[in-house]
Amino acid sequence: MARRTIKLADSTGWRSPVMFLMLMAVANAVAFATWGTLLNNFAIERVHFTGREIGILQSLREIPGLLAFTAAAWLLIVREQTFALSALLLMGAAAAMTGFVPFAYGFYAATVLMSFGFHYYETMNQSLALQWLKKAQAPAQIGRIAGAASAASIATYVVVYGLRKVFGADFTAIYLLGGGVTVAIAIYLWLTFPRFEAEVIQHRHLFLRPRYWLYYLLTFLAGARRQIFVVFAGFLMVEKFHYSVSGIAALFFINALLNVWLLPKVGAMVGRFGERKALIIEYLGLIAIFAGYALVNDPLIAAVLYVLDHAFFSWAIALKTYFQKIADPKDIAPTAGVAFSINHIAAVVIPVIFGLIWLKSPAAVFLLGAGIALVSLVLALLIPRHPQPGHETLLGGTQAVQAAQ
Repeated sequence: MARRTIKLADSTGWRSPVMFLMLMAVANAVAFATWGTLLNNFAIERVHFTGREIGILQSLREIPGLLAFTAAAWLLIVREQTFALSALLLMGAAAAMTGFVPFAYGFYAATVLMSFGFHYYETMNQSLALQWLKKAQAPAQIGRIAGAASAASIATYVVVYGLRKVFGADFTAIYLLGGGVTVAIAIYLWLTFPRFEAEVIQHRHLFLRPRYWLYYLLTFLAGARRQIFVVFAGFLMVEKFHYSVSGIAALFFINALLNVWLLPKVGAMVGRFGERKALIIEYLGLIAIFAGYALVNDPLIAAVLYVLDHAFFSWAIALKTYFQKIADPKDIAPTAGVAFSINHIAAVVIPVIFGLIWLKSPAAVFLLGAGIALVSLVLALLIPRHPQPGHETLLGGTQAVQAAQ
């Protein structure tokens, strides 16, 4: 069935670009939350993994992130909106099939397929959001979309817990349900929403623009910060403070619940105060949090740091809208893929190198994290109060703006 194509300016009613992005975010959250909640228990109880196999699984899971730049090649043959829905379908289908492959190579394969779907979706989602949302409204709207995704994650955690603990549901049934919901939402979006025609046709080749150098650097450092939280902050909670599985799950629940309230507010604040101030607040907060990790000895204070650490992820909205303001509109799609790959370089490097440092001094890992946040802070100070093409940083580029005026 051919879908109707409409211009963004002509979209009205509930079948709007914002609603489309929100429903995609919900679908993505359901599949990822289902997969992540069951991951360790399924790996140990069904596939009989040890630490060695889990390490291999997590390494394989990061490969699609490094290959996110290949999204530009797919755009030679399919539209971005179609590719985003296809990625969601792949992610949901891979999550649904996970319970049917309780052996190592099957689990590896399902994980890699799910990861390709996830990373291609995230790449296209960022690209479409920055193309479809107006610059003045983008921070607040991105915040609301992310808040809806967090609400979907909370609902998924509750359902998975209830199905497993109360009804004793099998892993296979829960994976099938979570992945099936994502597939169903993707099909619904395909059948009921029109194709939105962006105002600018995107480049279909890869490139690195020298004038985006600050965005590239901040993106790489954001990837390093993400790995310190994902890999080492959680490990600290278990190794040093002896948090149980239920304790870690409670922290995850608190993080998701906080995001439902916080993300829309952060988006509105970024729109009001600008990307420069928002990123300065984020990096100052991270310096204090990472230093706190290195020094804390109280498990309750550590839990507060963990929740605050996760809360500061919401300020990443500012980095997305900073790029939206400085980018040539034709560059958004290919740069989204390149940026995802840059972000994931740290996913390969940080766990290995910092893991060796951890053996000598866990505190040193977090002090290095504070150093990364400090470098990010210095770079954020180079962002203009009103970034735009030709005025990407405070180090130069104003001549282009003056010439345009």
